[in-house]
Amino acid sequence: MWLDYVVLGIYVLAMIGIAVYTRNKSKTVNDFLLAGKKGLNGWMSAFSYGTTYFSAVIFIGYAGKFGWDFGLAAFWIGVGNAIIGGLLAWLLLAKRTKNMTNRLQAKTMPDFFEKRYGSKNLKILSAVIIFVFLIPYAASVYNGLGNLFEQMFNINGTIVVVVLALLTALYLVFGGYFATSLSDFVQGIIMLLGVIVMIAFFMASSNVNGIEGLKKLSDTGFGFFVGYGEKGFFDSPMIILISIILLTSLGVYGLPQTVHKYYTVRDKKAVTQGMIVSTIFALIVGCIAYFVGGLSHLFFTGSSEFGGVTDNIIPSMLIKVIPIGLLGLIGVLVLSASMSTLASVSLSSASVLSVDLYKGAINKKASDKNVTLVMRIMCFVFIAISVVIAILNKLYNITAIAYMMSLSWGTLSGCFFGPFVLGLYSKKLTKTAAFSSIIGGLIFTAVFTVVFGILKVGGAAGFGNILKAGVASSPLTGVLCMCFSVVITLVVSAFTKKPDEQLVHDAFEKQVDNLII
Repeated sequence: MWLDYVVLGIYVLAMIGIAVYTRNKSKTVNDFLLAGKKGLNGWMSAFSYGTTYFSAVIFIGYAGKFGWDFGLAAFWIGVGNAIIGGLLAWLLLAKRTKNMTNRLQAKTMPDFFEKRYGSKNLKILSAVIIFVFLIPYAASVYNGLGNLFEQMFNINGTIVVVVLALLTALYLVFGGYFATSLSDFVQGIIMLLGVIVMIAFFMASSNVNGIEGLKKLSDTGFGFFVGYGEKGFFDSPMIILISIILLTSLGVYGLPQTVHKYYTVRDKKAVTQGMIVSTIFALIVGCIAYFVGGLSHLFFTGSSEFGGVTDNIIPSMLIKVIPIGLLGLIGVLVLSASMSTLASVSLSSASVLSVDLYKGAINKKASDKNVTLVMRIMCFVFIAISVVIAILNKLYNITAIAYMMSLSWGTLSGCFFGPFVLGLYSKKLTKTAAFSSIIGGLIFTAVFTVVFGILKVGGAAGFGNILKAGVASSPLTGVLCMCFSVVITLVVSAFTKKPDEQLVHDAFEKQVDNLII
C-alpha cells in the first residue's frame, strides 16, 4: 500500500515542479491565455485536447453508469468520441478557428462572438453563461476524484478535493496555458500507459477470463449491440446510447475549453499532427475506459452490490482487479485526466471574467498586467466555487456525476454550437441569429428538462422529482438543443438584416500574420 502513496507523491511533486518551472513564462495576457505568439506544436496541442476531453467524469461517472446500462455497447461511445469528437472536429474546426481568431485577434469564445458578430452584449451574455455552466462540470470532476480516492485509498473525499484544487490552482496560476499544456503532455503519457495496464489486468482477471467473459456478456444481453427495446422512443436503449454518443462527441464543438486548443496551434503541420495524435489518443483512452465499464456485469450481479450508486462501479472494480502497488498508477491515471480538464475549464472561465467582462465592460483602460492579475485571481475564485459545489453535492447527494456533466455540456453546446461552428463557414450569419441561439438554447434546455421529467415520473410526482428525472435525460436534451441551435441560427439569419461588410471582411478575408494556409 505504501508504494501506491509513493506513486501519488511523485505525481504531486511533478506537478509542483511544472508550476515552478513555468512561473516566469506567463507575464502577459497573451502568454497566460495563448502560450505566447508562436503557439504549440501538434503533439502538445493534441495531448492538451485529449486530456481536456477525458476526465474523472468519463472514467468514473460515464464509464460506470453507461457500462452498467449498456454493457459492452458503451464501447461505441469511445469510438464516437475519437471519430466525431477527435478526427472530424479537427478537420472542420482547427484551421478555420485558428485563422479567424487570428484575423479578429480574439482570445476567448465571447471575444470571438463580439468581433465576429459586432455585439458587445453578445460577449457579455456568453461570458456569463460560460462561467455559470462550467461550474457544475468542474464540480462533477472533483466529485469523481473524491469518490475514487475514498474507495481505493480510504482517504476522505473532501480532503482529496481540496488538496487537488490547490495543486491545480498552483500550476495554473503560476504558469497559465503554457503550464497547463506542459502538464497535459506529461499527463497524457501517464493516461496512455495507465489504460493499457488497466485493460491488461481486467482481461486477465478471473471475473473476465479473456474472450470467455465477453461471450458471457453477449449471451446475457450486454454485448456490443443494443436493441430498440420495448420502452417508448425516448426511453429506448438505442436512442439513449445514440444521444450519449452525439452529446459527448459533438458537444466539444461548442465548448470553450476544447475550442480554445485550436487558438494556440502553431501551423499547418501542427494541425495535421494534432488531428492524427488526438484521434489515436481518444481511440485508446476513450474506448478502453468505456470497455472496462462494460465489463461491470461480470463483477456485480445486482446494483445493491455497489450501493445502487453507479459512481461506485469503476472504483469497486479497480480494487478487485488491480494489485496493491499498481493502484497508485491507476489513481494517477484518473488524476491526470481530471487535473488537465480542471485546469482548462478554470482557465476558460477565468478568461471570460477578466478579458471579456473586466477588460471589456468594467475597466476598458485596464493594463495588460492588471488583466493578467485579475485572471489569476479568477482562476482561484472559479476553483473555489467548484469545490464548494462538489462538497455540497457529496454531502447532500444532489445529483450523479454523469448528469452534472451532461447538463453542462448540453447547455453550453446547445447555446454556442450554431453561432460558433456555422460562424466559421457562413458569411451570412447575423447578430440576431447568434442571440436567438444563445437565449433560445437556455430556454430550450429549461423547458425540455421539465418536459422530460414530466414524461418520466408524471405531473403529480412533485416538482423536485420531475426536475431530477428531467436532468437524468440531459444527454438527449443536449443533443436536441444543439440541433435547435443550428436550425435557429440558419433560419433567423435568413430573415434578418445582413451583417456589416466590414465585419465579414475582417473575419474571412483580412490578411494578418500566422494564418494557416
